[in-house]
Amino acid sequence: MEQETKKKKMLQGKTVVLGVTGSIAAYKIANLASMLVKAHCNVHVIMTENATNFINPIAFETLTGHKCIVDTFDRNFEFHVGHVSLAQQADVLMVAPASANIIGKMAHGIADDMLSTTIMACSGKVLVSPAMNVHMYENPILQENLQILKKHGYGIIEPAVGYLACGDTGAGKMPEPEVLFQYILKEIACEKDLQGLKVLVTAGPTREAIDPVRYITNHSTGKMGYALAKRAMLRGADVTLVSGPVSIAPVPFVKTIPVVSAQDMFEAVRDNLKEQDVLIKSAAVADYRPASVSDEKMKKKDGDMSIALERTTDILQYVGEHRTDEQVICGFSMETQNMLENSRKKLKKKNLDLIIANNLKEKGAGFGTDTNRVTMISEKEEIQLGLLSKDMVADEILNYIMKIRREKI
Repeated sequence: MEQETKKKKMLQGKTVVLGVTGSIAAYKIANLASMLVKAHCNVHVIMTENATNFINPIAFETLTGHKCIVDTFDRNFEFHVGHVSLAQQADVLMVAPASANIIGKMAHGIADDMLSTTIMACSGKVLVSPAMNVHMYENPILQENLQILKKHGYGIIEPAVGYLACGDTGAGKMPEPEVLFQYILKEIACEKDLQGLKVLVTAGPTREAIDPVRYITNHSTGKMGYALAKRAMLRGADVTLVSGPVSIAPVPFVKTIPVVSAQDMFEAVRDNLKEQDVLIKSAAVADYRPASVSDEKMKKKDGDMSIALERTTDILQYVGEHRTDEQVICGFSMETQNMLENSRKKLKKKNLDLIIANNLKEKGAGFGTDTNRVTMISEKEEIQLGLLSKDMVADEILNYIMKIRREKI
């Protein structure tokens, strides 16, 4: 429920124009239109005449509450100059499915119907989702046309690979509506105040092997780190997510580096640290690991058993020692007592700009919840946030990081 509410807030007041062309995949766009409307987005649909052979315009009119436009000179259209009016309103125009025909028109400036003229008049972002037979898609002429569109700033959504309606298998399949929805969210959901920044986030637990069957871990689910990665991506950052083992769907448009152990995570952070503008270490990394790992399953015996442990590499300590002055480094501090005092010590000892402290014992905070209650601690101040969704906490953290960055530069 909280995730749906967030979508509604992000698309409230936004206008999306969907251009539907003659492809069997046209019927799937009804689902995309419905998803956008449910997110409180203002949706208009323009169809080519060929598209009406695959889905009736009435379906889109019912879903969106707006007349579906096919004829450029439709006198019942609610705007005086239809293609200009829609083009000016659109926060984003998505052509999906995009046939080889419309791609050729767009690439060469042909405007002979309502969709192509609207595209020509659109000053906002245009996203194109090719959908066709694999041999048509691989045709050098079609590929050249896509390169022309890329050159002029059009966003090209790579087709999926799979079984096609014609019976062939290969590239040319339109991605599912959920994927297209994510492209629209990425484009218009948030102001791009992190554009141009490289952000590295660590998330989730680590697992330290005892033998091939057993391991030591913790209760972290990765939700906070994934929220940070998602919100940074939506705000325009180039995000790298170093993730321990979690049961969360990958964040779209984010480079994810899966790791298992604390050593794996250290190496991933070390190898990517230099190029980052911001590092947010929200992962719950094991402080200790078994001193030796058995190659075979350890058999149960009578009596007790003890396992010798050794320290893992302190990732945050390494980052603090090898950072640049321009980088913003944010750590997390999960405490059960003396939260502020312990977190302040960690802030100074690890040479951090910001530390996010929370108490595992507080209701609504900690592992596995969709909410969090944190205190943001810098050298100058402490800011306590109330109980918020993890998406909202992520935004507050990113806002404070941007404040620190502005002070640095």
